[in-house]
Amino acid sequence: MGGFSLKTETKKEVWSWIKSIVIACVLVFVIRQFLFAPVLVSGQSMEPTFESENRVVISKIHKLDHFDLIVFHAPGSKEDYIKRVIGLPGDTVEMKDDKLFINGKEYEETYVQANKERIFENQKLTEDFEVTVPEGQLFVLGDNRRNSTDSRTIGCIDESAVVGKVGFRFYPFNSIGIPK
Repeated sequence: MGGFSLKTETKKEVWSWIKSIVIACVLVFVIRQFLFAPVLVSGQSMEPTFESENRVVISKIHKLDHFDLIVFHAPGSKEDYIKRVIGLPGDTVEMKDDKLFINGKEYEETYVQANKERIFENQKLTEDFEVTVPEGQLFVLGDNRRNSTDSRTIGCIDESAVVGKVGFRFYPFNSIGIPK
């Protein structure tokens, strides 16, 4: 009798573990698909904000605003890009003499200051342009303006191409936190 009871208890224990593992796997899948996902930064287009090999977590549930950092499916490429939202649908974005204007209001871009300090005195970090962002699209720029494939070359991106908004950097360990 004792052996039968032990086998039944062992089967119950194994079944309990299997159920727990399946539930955990489903939760991980749901969280990664619909809520959060880790992303590896590749390239120099966002330096100094992000360097190649930085690792960030993106939120897939978001409301985008000016200067948010996003990951999106790049048009005409299998890669995802990480850039900064500069223009929202309907905005007029203008860059004139390295000064950013959105709908006629000037904004200071502190995140490109380190890159501005590396250029010669009479050079521009960002060439002059003016664009009106179509409905359903975003205008994005990399922080490393001289080495970034962004809306200046690929055009505005569809809002539907956005994978997520950067919420947290978890590597390298000395830079852990919410990126600005």
